[in-house]
Amino acid sequence: MDDTAKYLIHASIAADGVVERSDVVGAVFGQTEGLLGDELDLRDLQQSSKVGRIDVQIDSENGQSFGRITIASSLDKVETAILAASLETIDRVGPCQASVEVTNIEDVREAKRRKVIDRAKELLAGSFDESVMDSSKILEEVRESVRIDDITEYRGLPAGPRVADADAVIVVEGRADVLTLLQYGVKNAVAVEGTNVPDTVADLTEERTVTAFLDGDRGGELILRELAQVGDVDYVVFAPEGQSVEDLERHEVMSALRDKTPYGELFDDEEPAPAVDGNDDTVESVPTAAASAATASTLETARSETEGTDGETDDAGATANADETADPDVDDDPPDSNGTVRDDPSTLRGHVRAVIESETGSARLLDDTFEIIETVPAADAFDAVSGTDPVPYAVVLDGELTQRLLDVAAQRGVEQFVARSSDEMVKTPVDVRVRTVDQLAAAD
Repeated sequence: MDDTAKYLIHASIAADGVVERSDVVGAVFGQTEGLLGDELDLRDLQQSSKVGRIDVQIDSENGQSFGRITIASSLDKVETAILAASLETIDRVGPCQASVEVTNIEDVREAKRRKVIDRAKELLAGSFDESVMDSSKILEEVRESVRIDDITEYRGLPAGPRVADADAVIVVEGRADVLTLLQYGVKNAVAVEGTNVPDTVADLTEERTVTAFLDGDRGGELILRELAQVGDVDYVVFAPEGQSVEDLERHEVMSALRDKTPYGELFDDEEPAPAVDGNDDTVESVPTAAASAATASTLETARSETEGTDGETDDAGATANADETADPDVDDDPPDSNGTVRDDPSTLRGHVRAVIESETGSARLLDDTFEIIETVPAADAFDAVSGTDPVPYAVVLDGELTQRLLDVAAQRGVEQFVARSSDEMVKTPVDVRVRTVDQLAAAD
Protein backbone atom coordinates (compact mmCIF):
# COMPACT_ATOMS: atom_id res chain seq x y z
CA MET A 1 0.00 0.00 0.00
CA ASP A 2 1.24 3.47 -0.91
CA ASP A 3 2.12 5.49 2.19
CA THR A 4 0.30 8.49 0.69
CA ALA A 5 -3.00 6.62 0.23
CA LYS A 6 -5.99 8.07 2.03
CA TYR A 7 -8.56 5.38 1.32
CA LEU A 8 -8.70 1.64 0.58
CA ILE A 9 -11.48 0.35 -1.68
CA HIS A 10 -12.51 -3.20 -0.75
CA ALA A 11 -14.67 -5.20 -3.16
CA SER A 12 -15.72 -8.84 -3.54
CA ILE A 13 -15.82 -10.64 -6.90
CA ALA A 14 -17.55 -13.84 -8.01
CA ALA A 15 -17.19 -15.48 -11.43
CA ASP A 16 -19.04 -18.43 -12.99
CA GLY A 17 -15.86 -20.19 -14.01
CA VAL A 18 -12.18 -20.55 -13.21
CA VAL A 19 -10.30 -17.25 -13.59
CA GLU A 20 -6.84 -16.04 -12.59
CA ARG A 21 -5.64 -12.83 -10.91
CA SER A 22 -4.43 -11.44 -14.24
CA ASP A 23 -7.91 -11.95 -15.73
CA VAL A 24 -9.45 -9.89 -12.92
CA VAL A 25 -6.90 -7.07 -13.26
CA GLY A 26 -7.44 -6.99 -17.02
CA ALA A 27 -11.20 -6.80 -16.54
CA VAL A 28 -10.86 -3.90 -14.08
CA PHE A 29 -8.78 -1.86 -16.52
CA GLY A 30 -10.64 -2.92 -19.65
CA GLN A 31 -14.22 -2.44 -18.50
CA THR A 32 -13.65 0.87 -16.69
CA GLU A 33 -11.58 2.45 -19.49
CA GLY A 34 -13.27 5.60 -20.78
CA LEU A 35 -16.22 5.11 -18.42
CA LEU A 36 -15.48 8.12 -16.20
CA GLY A 37 -13.65 10.38 -18.64
CA ASP A 38 -9.97 11.25 -18.86
CA GLU A 39 -9.69 12.75 -15.38
CA LEU A 40 -10.72 9.52 -13.64
CA ASP A 41 -9.19 7.03 -16.08
CA LEU A 42 -7.70 4.27 -13.94
CA ARG A 43 -4.49 3.89 -15.97
CA ASP A 44 -3.79 7.63 -15.85
CA LEU A 45 -4.51 7.73 -12.12
CA GLN A 46 -2.01 4.92 -11.51
CA GLN A 47 0.65 6.63 -13.60
CA SER A 48 0.20 9.82 -11.58
CA SER A 49 0.35 7.82 -8.32
CA LYS A 50 -3.15 8.91 -7.33
CA VAL A 51 -4.25 5.26 -7.30
CA GLY A 52 -2.10 2.38 -6.08
CA ARG A 53 -1.73 -1.12 -7.48
CA ILE A 54 -4.76 -3.37 -7.81
CA ASP A 55 -4.42 -6.15 -5.26
CA VAL A 56 -6.45 -9.27 -6.16
CA GLN A 57 -6.90 -12.49 -4.19
CA ILE A 58 -8.87 -15.17 -6.07
CA ASP A 59 -9.75 -18.78 -5.26
CA SER A 60 -11.54 -21.35 -7.41
CA GLU A 61 -13.72 -24.24 -6.30
CA ASN A 62 -16.30 -26.44 -8.02
CA GLY A 63 -15.97 -24.51 -11.26
CA GLN A 64 -16.53 -21.10 -9.67
CA SER A 65 -14.16 -18.36 -8.52
CA PHE A 66 -14.44 -16.05 -5.51
CA GLY A 67 -12.08 -13.34 -4.33
CA ARG A 68 -11.38 -9.84 -3.11
CA ILE A 69 -10.13 -6.69 -4.83
CA THR A 70 -8.30 -3.95 -2.93
CA ILE A 71 -7.33 -0.59 -4.46
CA ALA A 72 -5.47 2.21 -2.62
CA SER A 73 -6.64 5.75 -3.47
CA SER A 74 -5.18 9.21 -2.82
CA LEU A 75 -8.21 10.94 -4.37
CA ASP A 76 -10.77 12.83 -2.32
CA LYS A 77 -13.92 11.20 -0.92
CA VAL A 78 -16.16 11.97 -3.90
CA GLU A 79 -13.67 10.81 -6.52
CA THR A 80 -12.85 7.68 -4.55
CA ALA A 81 -16.55 6.81 -4.22
CA ILE A 82 -17.09 7.29 -7.97
CA LEU A 83 -14.07 5.11 -8.76
CA ALA A 84 -15.36 2.44 -6.37
CA ALA A 85 -18.84 2.51 -7.94
CA SER A 86 -17.32 2.02 -11.40
CA LEU A 87 -16.00 -1.37 -10.31
CA GLU A 88 -19.56 -2.66 -9.95
CA THR A 89 -20.09 -2.21 -13.72
CA ILE A 90 -17.76 -5.16 -14.37
CA ASP A 91 -19.90 -8.07 -15.59
CA ARG A 92 -17.35 -10.36 -17.22
CA VAL A 93 -13.88 -11.65 -16.34
CA GLY A 94 -12.18 -13.40 -19.21
CA PRO A 95 -14.80 -15.68 -20.80
CA CYS A 96 -16.87 -15.92 -17.60
CA GLN A 97 -19.87 -14.01 -16.30
CA ALA A 98 -18.89 -12.15 -13.13
CA SER A 99 -20.16 -9.69 -10.56
CA VAL A 100 -18.34 -7.19 -8.35
CA GLU A 101 -19.66 -5.60 -5.16
CA VAL A 102 -17.92 -2.87 -3.16
CA THR A 103 -18.03 -3.97 0.47
CA ASN A 104 -16.23 -1.09 2.18
CA ILE A 105 -14.17 2.06 1.69
CA GLU A 106 -11.65 2.26 4.51
CA ASP A 107 -10.20 5.55 5.68
CA VAL A 108 -6.49 4.81 6.10
CA ARG A 109 -6.00 8.06 7.97
CA GLU A 110 -8.28 6.83 10.75
CA ALA A 111 -5.73 4.15 11.63
CA LYS A 112 -3.03 6.80 11.68
CA ARG A 113 -5.18 9.00 13.93
CA ARG A 114 -5.64 6.09 16.32
CA LYS A 115 -1.89 5.57 16.39
CA VAL A 116 -1.40 9.27 17.15
CA ILE A 117 -3.96 9.09 19.97
CA ASP A 118 -2.36 6.02 21.51
CA ARG A 119 1.09 7.56 21.35
CA ALA A 120 -0.22 10.81 22.83
CA LYS A 121 -1.64 8.84 25.75
CA GLU A 122 1.76 7.24 26.32
CA LEU A 123 3.47 10.60 26.23
CA LEU A 124 0.88 12.14 28.52
CA ALA A 125 1.28 9.29 31.01
CA GLY A 126 5.07 9.21 31.01
CA SER A 127 6.35 12.66 30.13
CA PHE A 128 4.66 14.88 32.69
CA ASP A 129 5.09 15.03 36.42
CA GLU A 130 2.00 13.92 38.28
CA SER A 131 0.77 15.60 41.40
CA VAL A 132 1.80 14.06 44.69
CA MET A 133 -0.22 10.92 45.46
CA ASP A 134 -1.18 9.86 48.95
CA SER A 135 0.24 6.66 50.41
CA SER A 136 -2.83 4.50 49.65
CA LYS A 137 -2.70 5.38 45.94
CA ILE A 138 1.02 4.68 45.82
CA LEU A 139 0.54 1.25 47.42
CA GLU A 140 -2.35 0.35 45.12
CA GLU A 141 -0.46 1.39 41.99
CA VAL A 142 2.60 -0.66 42.95
CA ARG A 143 0.47 -3.70 43.79
CA GLU A 144 -1.43 -3.48 40.48
CA SER A 145 1.81 -3.13 38.53
CA VAL A 146 3.23 -6.25 40.16
CA ARG A 147 0.08 -8.23 39.50
CA ILE A 148 -0.09 -7.27 35.82
CA ASP A 149 3.60 -8.00 35.33
CA ASP A 150 3.00 -11.49 36.73
CA ILE A 151 1.10 -12.61 33.60
CA THR A 152 3.02 -15.32 31.81
CA GLU A 153 2.40 -18.12 29.34
CA TYR A 154 1.57 -21.77 29.82
CA ARG A 155 2.55 -23.66 26.65
CA GLY A 156 1.78 -20.60 24.53
CA LEU A 157 -1.45 -19.58 26.28
CA PRO A 158 -1.91 -16.47 28.51
CA ALA A 159 -1.80 -17.65 32.12
CA GLY A 160 -1.11 -16.68 35.70
CA PRO A 161 2.24 -17.65 37.26
CA ARG A 162 0.74 -20.46 39.37
CA VAL A 163 -0.82 -22.48 36.53
CA ALA A 164 2.29 -24.59 36.02
CA ASP A 165 2.35 -25.94 39.60
CA ALA A 166 -1.12 -25.37 41.14
CA ASP A 167 -3.37 -28.33 41.95
CA ALA A 168 -6.41 -26.35 40.76
CA VAL A 169 -6.73 -24.09 37.71
CA ILE A 170 -9.37 -21.67 36.45
CA VAL A 171 -10.14 -21.79 32.71
CA VAL A 172 -11.23 -18.41 31.27
CA GLU A 173 -11.85 -17.14 27.75
CA GLY A 174 -9.13 -14.58 27.00
CA ARG A 175 -6.03 -12.71 28.09
CA ALA A 176 -8.09 -9.81 29.50
CA ASP A 177 -9.84 -12.24 31.86
CA VAL A 178 -6.47 -13.56 33.10
CA LEU A 179 -5.34 -9.96 33.74
CA THR A 180 -8.54 -9.15 35.63
CA LEU A 181 -8.12 -12.15 37.92
CA LEU A 182 -4.44 -11.27 38.45
CA GLN A 183 -5.45 -7.79 39.60
CA TYR A 184 -7.65 -9.44 42.22
CA GLY A 185 -4.87 -11.79 43.37
CA VAL A 186 -6.00 -14.94 41.50
CA LYS A 187 -2.86 -16.35 39.86
CA ASN A 188 -3.93 -19.79 38.59
CA ALA A 189 -6.06 -18.81 35.55
CA VAL A 190 -5.37 -19.89 31.96
CA ALA A 191 -7.12 -18.62 28.80
CA VAL A 192 -8.39 -20.77 25.94
CA GLU A 193 -8.23 -17.79 23.50
CA GLY A 194 -11.38 -18.64 21.50
CA THR A 195 -14.21 -21.17 21.27
CA ASN A 196 -11.89 -23.96 20.07
CA VAL A 197 -10.37 -25.43 23.23
CA PRO A 198 -6.63 -26.11 22.69
CA ASP A 199 -5.16 -29.55 23.39
CA THR A 200 -2.99 -27.89 26.05
CA VAL A 201 -6.05 -27.00 28.13
CA ALA A 202 -7.72 -30.36 27.45
CA ASP A 203 -4.63 -32.18 28.77
CA LEU A 204 -4.44 -29.83 31.75
CA THR A 205 -8.02 -30.66 32.79
CA GLU A 206 -7.12 -34.34 33.16
CA GLU A 207 -4.44 -33.57 35.77
CA ARG A 208 -5.94 -30.70 37.83
CA THR A 209 -9.14 -29.63 39.53
CA VAL A 210 -10.73 -27.38 36.91
CA THR A 211 -13.15 -24.48 37.34
CA ALA A 212 -14.56 -23.00 34.12
CA PHE A 213 -15.15 -19.24 34.71
CA LEU A 214 -16.84 -17.99 31.54
CA ASP A 215 -18.65 -14.97 30.11
CA GLY A 216 -22.43 -14.86 30.38
CA ASP A 217 -23.05 -15.06 26.62
CA ARG A 218 -23.23 -17.59 23.78
CA GLY A 219 -19.43 -17.69 23.52
CA GLY A 220 -19.23 -18.87 27.12
CA GLU A 221 -21.83 -21.57 26.40
CA LEU A 222 -19.88 -22.86 23.39
CA ILE A 223 -16.60 -22.98 25.31
CA LEU A 224 -18.21 -24.95 28.15
CA ARG A 225 -19.74 -27.36 25.66
CA GLU A 226 -16.44 -28.08 23.90
CA LEU A 227 -14.46 -28.12 27.15
CA ALA A 228 -16.82 -30.78 28.49
CA GLN A 229 -16.30 -32.81 25.31
CA VAL A 230 -12.50 -32.75 25.20
CA GLY A 231 -11.62 -32.56 28.91
CA ASP A 232 -12.87 -32.87 32.47
CA VAL A 233 -14.70 -29.96 34.13
CA ASP A 234 -15.14 -30.06 37.91
CA TYR A 235 -16.84 -26.71 38.59
CA VAL A 236 -18.60 -24.05 36.51
CA VAL A 237 -19.06 -20.30 37.08
CA PHE A 238 -20.71 -17.91 34.62
CA ALA A 239 -20.56 -14.14 34.73
CA PRO A 240 -24.02 -12.52 34.93
CA GLU A 241 -25.92 -12.69 31.65
CA GLY A 242 -24.54 -10.26 29.07
CA GLN A 243 -21.36 -9.53 31.09
CA SER A 244 -17.76 -10.68 30.69
CA VAL A 245 -15.39 -11.84 33.40
CA GLU A 246 -13.20 -8.81 32.71
CA ASP A 247 -16.16 -6.52 33.53
CA LEU A 248 -16.59 -7.82 37.08
CA GLU A 249 -15.50 -6.06 40.25
CA ARG A 250 -13.30 -7.77 42.83
CA HIS A 251 -16.18 -8.67 45.19
CA GLU A 252 -18.20 -10.10 42.28
CA VAL A 253 -15.30 -12.33 41.19
CA MET A 254 -14.63 -13.61 44.71
CA SER A 255 -18.33 -14.22 45.40
CA ALA A 256 -18.74 -16.11 42.11
CA LEU A 257 -15.74 -18.34 42.79
CA ARG A 258 -16.96 -19.09 46.32
CA ASP A 259 -20.38 -20.09 44.98
CA LYS A 260 -19.10 -22.21 42.08
CA THR A 261 -21.32 -25.12 41.12
CA PRO A 262 -20.03 -28.70 40.61
CA TYR A 263 -20.46 -29.53 36.94
CA GLY A 264 -22.14 -32.85 37.69
CA GLU A 265 -24.77 -31.17 39.89
CA LEU A 266 -25.84 -28.54 37.37
CA PHE A 267 -28.51 -30.79 35.88
CA ASP A 268 -29.12 -33.58 38.41
CA ASP A 269 -31.91 -31.73 40.22
CA GLU A 270 -33.81 -30.74 37.10
CA GLU A 271 -37.50 -31.56 36.73
CA PRO A 272 -37.85 -33.68 33.57
CA ALA A 273 -40.46 -31.50 31.88
CA PRO A 274 -39.50 -31.30 28.19
CA ALA A 275 -41.74 -29.28 25.91
CA VAL A 276 -41.64 -29.97 22.17
CA ASP A 277 -42.75 -27.35 19.67
CA GLY A 278 -43.14 -28.27 16.04
CA ASN A 279 -41.91 -24.84 14.97
CA ASP A 280 -38.83 -24.85 17.16
CA ASP A 281 -35.81 -27.14 17.09
CA THR A 282 -34.95 -26.83 20.77
CA VAL A 283 -36.13 -28.76 23.83
CA GLU A 284 -36.88 -26.62 26.86
CA SER A 285 -36.61 -27.91 30.43
CA VAL A 286 -36.82 -26.50 33.95
CA PRO A 287 -33.41 -25.15 35.11
CA THR A 288 -31.75 -26.77 38.10
CA ALA A 289 -32.03 -25.12 41.48
CA ALA A 290 -28.26 -25.53 41.87
CA ALA A 291 -27.65 -22.92 39.16
CA SER A 292 -27.81 -19.29 40.22
CA ALA A 293 -30.68 -17.15 38.93
CA ALA A 294 -28.26 -14.99 36.95
CA THR A 295 -26.85 -17.94 34.99
CA ALA A 296 -29.57 -20.59 34.94
CA SER A 297 -30.69 -19.98 31.36
CA THR A 298 -27.12 -19.88 30.10
CA LEU A 299 -26.20 -23.17 31.81
CA GLU A 300 -29.38 -24.87 30.55
CA THR A 301 -28.66 -23.84 26.97
CA ALA A 302 -25.08 -25.13 27.26
CA ARG A 303 -26.34 -28.47 28.60
CA SER A 304 -28.99 -28.85 25.90
CA GLU A 305 -26.43 -28.16 23.17
CA THR A 306 -23.84 -30.48 24.75
CA GLU A 307 -26.30 -33.37 24.89
CA GLY A 308 -27.43 -32.64 21.34
CA THR A 309 -23.83 -32.86 20.14
CA ASP A 310 -22.54 -35.77 22.19
CA GLY A 311 -25.69 -37.85 22.02
CA GLU A 312 -25.13 -38.89 25.68
CA THR A 313 -26.94 -38.46 29.00
CA ASP A 314 -25.61 -38.78 32.52
CA ASP A 315 -28.71 -40.34 34.14
CA ALA A 316 -27.87 -43.82 35.57
CA GLY A 317 -25.02 -44.12 33.08
CA ALA A 318 -27.42 -44.58 30.17
CA THR A 319 -26.19 -43.72 26.67
CA ALA A 320 -28.40 -43.02 23.68
CA ASN A 321 -27.91 -41.47 20.28
CA ALA A 322 -29.62 -38.05 20.15
CA ASP A 323 -30.97 -38.72 16.65
CA GLU A 324 -32.67 -41.92 17.85
CA THR A 325 -34.64 -40.15 20.58
CA ALA A 326 -37.64 -37.89 20.07
CA ASP A 327 -36.67 -35.47 17.32
CA PRO A 328 -38.02 -31.94 17.87
CA ASP A 329 -38.51 -31.53 14.09
CA VAL A 330 -42.10 -32.72 14.43
CA ASP A 331 -43.43 -34.16 11.16
CA ASP A 332 -46.64 -32.19 10.95
CA ASP A 333 -46.47 -31.57 7.20
CA PRO A 334 -47.60 -34.80 5.49
CA PRO A 335 -48.17 -34.82 1.71
CA ASP A 336 -51.54 -33.68 0.44
CA SER A 337 -54.31 -36.22 -0.16
CA ASN A 338 -53.24 -36.55 -3.79
CA GLY A 339 -49.63 -37.29 -2.78
CA THR A 340 -48.28 -33.83 -3.64
CA VAL A 341 -45.52 -32.53 -1.33
CA ARG A 342 -46.25 -29.09 0.13
CA ASP A 343 -43.76 -26.44 -0.96
CA ASP A 344 -44.37 -24.25 2.11
CA PRO A 345 -44.06 -26.67 5.08
CA SER A 346 -43.76 -25.45 8.66
CA THR A 347 -41.13 -27.93 9.93
CA LEU A 348 -37.54 -28.70 9.03
CA ARG A 349 -38.45 -32.24 8.01
CA GLY A 350 -41.17 -30.90 5.76
CA HIS A 351 -38.67 -28.60 4.00
CA VAL A 352 -36.27 -31.56 3.57
CA ARG A 353 -39.08 -33.46 1.84
CA ALA A 354 -39.92 -30.48 -0.37
CA VAL A 355 -36.31 -29.65 -1.35
CA ILE A 356 -34.16 -32.80 -1.20
CA GLU A 357 -36.58 -35.71 -1.59
CA SER A 358 -38.26 -33.84 -4.46
CA GLU A 359 -34.82 -33.47 -6.14
CA THR A 360 -35.19 -29.76 -6.78
CA GLY A 361 -31.45 -29.06 -7.08
CA SER A 362 -31.89 -26.03 -4.85
CA ALA A 363 -30.93 -24.67 -1.43
CA ARG A 364 -33.55 -23.27 0.95
CA LEU A 365 -32.70 -20.79 3.74
CA LEU A 366 -35.08 -20.78 6.74
CA ASP A 367 -35.65 -18.57 9.78
CA ASP A 368 -36.13 -19.89 13.33
CA THR A 369 -39.85 -20.50 12.70
CA PHE A 370 -39.01 -22.47 9.51
CA GLU A 371 -40.42 -19.77 7.26
CA ILE A 372 -38.61 -19.48 3.92
CA ILE A 373 -36.12 -16.61 3.71
CA GLU A 374 -34.82 -17.45 0.24
CA THR A 375 -34.62 -20.37 -2.21
CA VAL A 376 -31.67 -20.45 -4.64
CA PRO A 377 -30.00 -22.99 -6.96
CA ALA A 378 -27.73 -25.37 -5.03
CA ALA A 379 -24.71 -23.97 -6.87
CA ASP A 380 -25.44 -20.53 -5.39
CA ALA A 381 -25.73 -21.78 -1.79
CA PHE A 382 -22.37 -20.31 -0.70
CA ASP A 383 -23.28 -16.78 -1.87
CA ALA A 384 -26.75 -17.02 -0.33
CA VAL A 385 -25.52 -18.23 3.07
CA SER A 386 -22.70 -15.68 3.19
CA GLY A 387 -24.81 -12.69 2.17
CA THR A 388 -28.46 -13.27 3.13
CA ASP A 389 -29.98 -10.91 5.70
CA PRO A 390 -31.34 -11.92 8.16
CA VAL A 391 -28.95 -14.72 9.05
CA PRO A 392 -30.60 -18.10 8.35
CA TYR A 393 -31.44 -20.36 11.28
CA ALA A 394 -31.37 -23.49 9.08
CA VAL A 395 -30.31 -24.43 5.54
CA VAL A 396 -31.67 -27.35 3.46
CA LEU A 397 -29.45 -28.23 0.47
CA ASP A 398 -30.22 -30.64 -2.37
CA GLY A 399 -26.54 -31.23 -2.99
CA GLU A 400 -23.21 -31.96 -1.29
CA LEU A 401 -22.18 -30.02 1.81
CA THR A 402 -18.52 -28.92 1.48
CA GLN A 403 -16.09 -27.77 4.15
CA ARG A 404 -16.09 -24.27 2.65
CA LEU A 405 -19.90 -24.00 2.77
CA LEU A 406 -20.02 -25.38 6.33
CA ASP A 407 -17.35 -22.89 7.47
CA VAL A 408 -19.26 -19.87 6.15
CA ALA A 409 -22.46 -21.22 7.74
CA ALA A 410 -20.69 -21.46 11.10
CA GLN A 411 -19.20 -17.97 10.74
CA ARG A 412 -22.63 -16.47 10.05
CA GLY A 413 -24.36 -18.31 12.94
CA VAL A 414 -26.45 -20.91 11.07
CA GLU A 415 -27.59 -23.48 13.66
CA GLN A 416 -28.86 -26.37 11.46
CA PHE A 417 -27.74 -27.74 8.08
CA VAL A 418 -29.36 -30.65 6.24
CA ALA A 419 -27.87 -31.77 2.90
CA ARG A 420 -28.32 -34.63 0.44
CA SER A 421 -24.73 -35.70 1.14
CA SER A 422 -21.62 -34.42 2.89
CA ASP A 423 -18.02 -34.19 1.77
CA GLU A 424 -15.32 -35.50 4.11
CA MET A 425 -14.84 -32.74 6.70
CA VAL A 426 -11.47 -31.73 8.17
CA LYS A 427 -13.31 -30.12 11.08
CA THR A 428 -16.97 -29.79 11.95
CA PRO A 429 -17.86 -26.60 13.90
CA VAL A 430 -19.46 -27.43 17.23
CA ASP A 431 -22.19 -24.79 16.94
CA VAL A 432 -23.78 -26.12 13.71
CA ARG A 433 -25.90 -29.28 13.79
CA VAL A 434 -25.10 -31.11 10.53
CA ARG A 435 -27.15 -34.00 9.13
CA THR A 436 -27.56 -35.70 5.75
CA VAL A 437 -31.00 -36.68 4.52
CA ASP A 438 -30.15 -40.35 5.22
CA GLN A 439 -29.24 -39.55 8.85
CA LEU A 440 -32.48 -37.62 9.25
CA ALA A 441 -34.47 -40.52 7.80
CA ALA A 442 -32.69 -43.00 10.09
CA ALA A 443 -33.97 -41.03 13.11
CA ASP A 444 -37.60 -41.62 12.11
